[in-house]
Amino acid sequence: MRHLAEPVSISFLGGLGEIGRNCALIEQGGRIVVLDCGIMFPDQDMPGIDLVLPDLSYLRERADDVEAVVLTHGHEDHVGGLAYLLRDLRATVYGSALTIGLARHRVEEAGLVDRARFVEVHDGERTSIGPFEVEFIPVTHSVPHGFATAFHTSQGVVLHSGDFKLDLHPVDGRRTDLARIGEISRVEGVRLLLSDSTNAEEPGFTPSESQVGATLRRVFEQYAECRIVVTCFASHIHRVQQVADAAIATGRRIATLGRSMGKNVELARRLGVLCVPDEALVGIEEVEGLASSSVCVVSTGSQGEPLSALSLMAAGENKRFSLGEGDVVVISAHPIPGNEWAVGKVIDGLHRRGATVVHTGVEPVHVSGHARRGELETLLAVARPEWFVPVHGEYRHLVNHARIALDMGVEEGRALLCEDGDSVVLSASGLRRGDRVPAGYLYVDGTVGDVGHGVLRDRRALAEEGVVVVVATVDARRGEVVTKPEIVTRGWVHAPEAEELIEEAAGVVLGALERALADGATDIETLRRQVRKELGRLVGERTRRRPMIVPVVVTV
Repeated sequence: MRHLAEPVSISFLGGLGEIGRNCALIEQGGRIVVLDCGIMFPDQDMPGIDLVLPDLSYLRERADDVEAVVLTHGHEDHVGGLAYLLRDLRATVYGSALTIGLARHRVEEAGLVDRARFVEVHDGERTSIGPFEVEFIPVTHSVPHGFATAFHTSQGVVLHSGDFKLDLHPVDGRRTDLARIGEISRVEGVRLLLSDSTNAEEPGFTPSESQVGATLRRVFEQYAECRIVVTCFASHIHRVQQVADAAIATGRRIATLGRSMGKNVELARRLGVLCVPDEALVGIEEVEGLASSSVCVVSTGSQGEPLSALSLMAAGENKRFSLGEGDVVVISAHPIPGNEWAVGKVIDGLHRRGATVVHTGVEPVHVSGHARRGELETLLAVARPEWFVPVHGEYRHLVNHARIALDMGVEEGRALLCEDGDSVVLSASGLRRGDRVPAGYLYVDGTVGDVGHGVLRDRRALAEEGVVVVVATVDARRGEVVTKPEIVTRGWVHAPEAEELIEEAAGVVLGALERALADGATDIETLRRQVRKELGRLVGERTRRRPMIVPVVVTV
């Protein structure tokens, strides 16, 4: 009976209040199933950061309690953090064959494949994972073989929509299985629904992915005599399929550019998810020998990533393919929030190289993989959840989705707004808020994890205000300054134009050191503190700026 059953808790490590870092924990009886473990692209105010992870410290502390990781689909914002998680624990990882293949690439690159056991699951499969029966329900998204997951728990069914849309004409014919969700609702009931909120502000229904294919075909015919480069997410196999179909229909050969694109195309062809005949493929090194009308390059870099194939092309630095006057570049993607500036910069660079650029502002060469309001209403109507928590989106998306749920009959007070770090507990008495869990940002710079807020704060200060380095030598024993302080600046003032100011600053530092030494200060830290205080006051008064001040005091 439910009133004797163990409670079920759901904790959110990421994905609620932002686009990316999707990671949730579902727990019963002390056993945890991790649902996705994704990354987020850095914002403009994160200088030098390559990617952002969920704070995994809670999982690190409870590594022995982790039963498995379930992956809903193969996008980086859902699987990109798996390799970082596997540094701290071993796990069995469940997902579709394509999702497992995409995630495994990253894990292999990190040299951690021996720390995971990968288990492929199929549409409609129901399997025991720890204390749960987990059912994998097909949904349509912008990467093939995504799942909604139904956790059959001691407190009833917890249904997570995954990233989804209701595409009635998907490229592969695999539609979101609303019939099964309706059956679960009718027979068992959906105790709690967690649903994708990304497009909750958008009215109507998201256009079908197959519409992009028609647009691509028209673009290929319009530029029949030009070389064509198409960039999209490397995981968007349906988009790659439609690019390939348009290329083949117009007599072109296809080359991939970018490591992830090449690996993903190879994987998808091997799994039968992507159908491109061998004779239609050529190596990128063969493209230069083909007529312009016979070339189609499928490239990475749709988000303006600094070292991606497209960015290097825009800068004229791609060693494998050079853009020329008259080439056509199709950007078949929409910028992820925060990436608009980077994508705009790449588009400028492409134009400077003489290319024609076709993007979503010119032609409908991209559609979203996420459900709009009409589709969200449909899912709510079919699932009829007792409780509802909107997930996957910025805060405004979550708020709008909660309002949609109320409009669709979820009772007042039963649509809970949560953020990263929140947890909810499902019991016989209903859904209540649980204890907070650590859910801060984990910054990754190169191979270094957790750069830390302090380092990021310093980087912002350097970027915005510059740095002033002061070098001085003192004889602590005799209590005197040995050499006149030297001041070096970067990003504060232009030294040749500010000689008087720098000379004045050197005098202030000299005075500060002499006073400190006269007062008996001999330790380096006290001398540095006095220099920083006195110089900081001068800099603030003269320039109304606050550069980072780095005193270097050497004793002899």
